[in-house]
Amino acid sequence: MVPGPFATIEPVHSPSTLWWRAYLAPRFWPTWALFALLWPVTRLPFGWQMGIGSAIGALARRFARRRRHIAEVNIGLCFPELTPDQRRRLLRRHFDALGRGVVETALCWWGREAPLRKRTLVVGREHLQRALQDGRGVLLLSAHFTTLELGGRLLALDTPFHVLYRRHKNPLFERVMHNARTRRFEKAIPRDDVRALLGSLKDGRAVWYAPDQNHGGPQSAFVPFFGVQASTLTTTSRLARLSGAAVVPFFQMRLPRDEGYLLLLCPPLEDFPGADPRADSARINALLEDVIREMPEQYLWVHRRFKTRPPGEAAPY
Repeated sequence: MVPGPFATIEPVHSPSTLWWRAYLAPRFWPTWALFALLWPVTRLPFGWQMGIGSAIGALARRFARRRRHIAEVNIGLCFPELTPDQRRRLLRRHFDALGRGVVETALCWWGREAPLRKRTLVVGREHLQRALQDGRGVLLLSAHFTTLELGGRLLALDTPFHVLYRRHKNPLFERVMHNARTRRFEKAIPRDDVRALLGSLKDGRAVWYAPDQNHGGPQSAFVPFFGVQASTLTTTSRLARLSGAAVVPFFQMRLPRDEGYLLLLCPPLEDFPGADPRADSARINALLEDVIREMPEQYLWVHRRFKTRPPGEAAPY
């Protein structure tokens, strides 16, 4: 029997006893090494885990120059009122949060349930429960914070739900991630499987959904995000209209001094969807801005949020 994280990996078109042969190619060795390093961390005391996460973040800030540049540009665009020194401090805190997010992802996949429960505070669960009791599906409207993976698992300890996810290009990483999500959640739905997503909503299920990244294309519109025109998905309105689902904002917050995590479930959005999907998207962005300002270091600034630009405008990266 294979111990630790490797026991969670299922075969890919291979006999069950020989599944590991599909992943012995040298290109998978760094991924195996990453898993071998992260799994033992999930067995350490929580303070040590967060200390290791901070160290990972410090190394990333020093060596991941491209991602550091993207974060610097985003922070400069979204917080023009900050002084250069304040932006540098925010950047440093952001990479600390990113490093902790790496460890928290491992905790999402392999962490023990009891310690996680003790560090979780859920506020507003009645909003989700009431919407589900009404027989409606629920879009759990979230955003890409550094606590995204662990926040999902923590809520799943309290209320079962389905999760929308993006397939990973690395097949070994994808296998581990997918298997972890199918264990932790009722169902894992690939992001491009709209039919399955609508099916879950029409069945009265809650589905975790984060539409805040730059995808471009015909399903997006330029609306303000921190005062900057950002290509933003308009599909939230369409999904709510087609399914009749309530839209319940859901955010997870890393508490100070390693105290744990706050899961915040808000009342369903009223009069949503409206007549204009673009206005709905602007409304969602404004909501996200308010939450991000409460914990700016925990948002995923290393994503190229402003990559797609209006005609004639160059990307800032």
